[in-house]
Amino acid sequence: MVGTVVTRLVPDEGPPVNITGFEGLSKDEQRVLVSASLTFLMGLFQLGMGLLQVGFIVMYLSDTLISGFTTAAAVHILVSQLKFIFGLKVPGYSGPIAIIYTLKNIFGQITSTNIHDLVTAIVVMVVVLVVKEINDRFKSKLPVPIPIEVIMTIIACGVSYAFNFKENHAVDVVGTIPNSFEPPVAPNLQVFQMTAMDAFPMAIVGFAVAYAVAKVYSVKHDYLIDGNQELIAFGASNIFGGAFKSLAASTALSRTAVQESTGGKTQIAGLLSAIIVLVVILGIGFLLEPLPKSVLGAVVIVNLKGMLMQVVNVPYLWKKDRPDCIVWVGTCLPSILLGLDLGLAVGLGVELLTVVFRVQFPRCSTLANVIGTDIYRDRKNYVSIYEPEGVKIFRIPSPIFFANIDFFRDKLNDAVGFNPLRILRKRNKAVRKIKKLIKKGELILTPKGLQATCSMPIEESEDESNMEDLDQPTDYSDLPVQVNWNTELPANIRVPPVNIHSLVLDFTAVSFLDISALNGLKTALKEFIRINVDVYIVGCDPYIIEKLRKCKFFDDEIKTSIFFLTIHDATLCILESHPSITVSGEVCGNNRYVNGINKNTNIVGIQYNEDSTVEVEADAKPETRL
Repeated sequence: MVGTVVTRLVPDEGPPVNITGFEGLSKDEQRVLVSASLTFLMGLFQLGMGLLQVGFIVMYLSDTLISGFTTAAAVHILVSQLKFIFGLKVPGYSGPIAIIYTLKNIFGQITSTNIHDLVTAIVVMVVVLVVKEINDRFKSKLPVPIPIEVIMTIIACGVSYAFNFKENHAVDVVGTIPNSFEPPVAPNLQVFQMTAMDAFPMAIVGFAVAYAVAKVYSVKHDYLIDGNQELIAFGASNIFGGAFKSLAASTALSRTAVQESTGGKTQIAGLLSAIIVLVVILGIGFLLEPLPKSVLGAVVIVNLKGMLMQVVNVPYLWKKDRPDCIVWVGTCLPSILLGLDLGLAVGLGVELLTVVFRVQFPRCSTLANVIGTDIYRDRKNYVSIYEPEGVKIFRIPSPIFFANIDFFRDKLNDAVGFNPLRILRKRNKAVRKIKKLIKKGELILTPKGLQATCSMPIEESEDESNMEDLDQPTDYSDLPVQVNWNTELPANIRVPPVNIHSLVLDFTAVSFLDISALNGLKTALKEFIRINVDVYIVGCDPYIIEKLRKCKFFDDEIKTSIFFLTIHDATLCILESHPSITVSGEVCGNNRYVNGINKNTNIVGIQYNEDSTVEVEADAKPETRL
């Protein structure tokens, strides 16, 4: 990402952007100034975010996303080391599908492979792999792991120097290592203005990449990491490094893998590494000049084994949790093909989409009582389970909001087996029809109820004018009898029967409601209440109850007595209100069971108060409960 900005301001061909401070500088010096200023600005952004405690953004980086992302990063590093393994001259590429161009260039030159580089790399990889296996197998017996990477580096330097690999076999070596530090340089404010829109996303991506790698090792070694602390550390590092012409600091996956695989687990390891680098730069760097780059590439590739092997988790994820598998693949593949920056953005998008789909299409279920207990579970998962006659218990396992309120209502209708609005409209049509026939004298009142004076054709509906009136509560005024909707109606009027009298909604997992969901819920409850189905809500969070009160959810139809603490309390209240369904009972210990339901408990409701909502235990009538 830094390279893209640098080449935009200082292109390979043509003049650079007109920036004060470029006068008298070579192209390389201009690019160094741009990269240093960009690094400094990234540090300012990261330090500011750390001080403002913005590190919480890392909560959106799930373990699955991090696994897919680090695997893609390992693939990029592996491909970048192939040119050293084969001893080829491959230009660097950046941007989407850069890895494809790199591989195309490598395999286009495969016949020009330097056999000495290839053999050296293979020997080093085999030896390092074998010794690492020994370290893992006998780590309980070894006082410290064998530092095979250091040993192979020393041996490779000696062999390369003795046989003059660079001159005799055209092997690419490390070469001259500077023995001093760069002088500090002030950042260019004009570069700040031109790169601010690039620096901010780069600061976030750089931090996210580093945090992703850190989280992998924090899980492996069981320690905690703080996102805000990491932001402050990276910000300070980039500000200091930018002043000394350094590139933006993020993470070196290969370097981290090498340090971890050699036993480094604390900051002491990093401190020792820094001291060694300092000593090499200032004192003994010349000793590493004959080191073949193929050896470094081989060591890096071997230490990427752990990251690359994360791909074996894909079949496991597919079997256990397919949305997580989609997140892994949706992060890994775009990160490989599009680059780590765009790949991370795509992965976050896929992850958020899976969250949205899980919440938008939750797995609603119908509950029933586990016989002999006060426990209610999904009736599909149990054999010995009891569902009270005429009672339907429906569980909503997610928040209810604008995106899933329609799905929730559809699932609720599927659970009860009918559409309450359709039933209500048919009942209102039927009442209109009955009143009309009575007025015409075609229906008369007899000791057996209403009887038709003549045969009539079967009618299921009449004209649907005044549809809004059909959605209102049924008007039984001027009707000389009470209609039993579950029996055969006169005049061949057909209205679907309703086989439940009580509906219990389990809100235990509902953490919030928005206004759209609140309005939809209110409409749904009224539809059931208007067809004489009692509705109860259990396990509702006090915050939600308070929100319902503030939004004027309660009215003449939806009372403040529908809330109960548990499903069992609501069920006991229903059984007391409908004694005809408690037809059998048994005694077990000190508890009395009716139809398998423990009846030896007090009903617990929620007492409503205008200023607060408190939970109470009571045997009072439902009207005293909210």
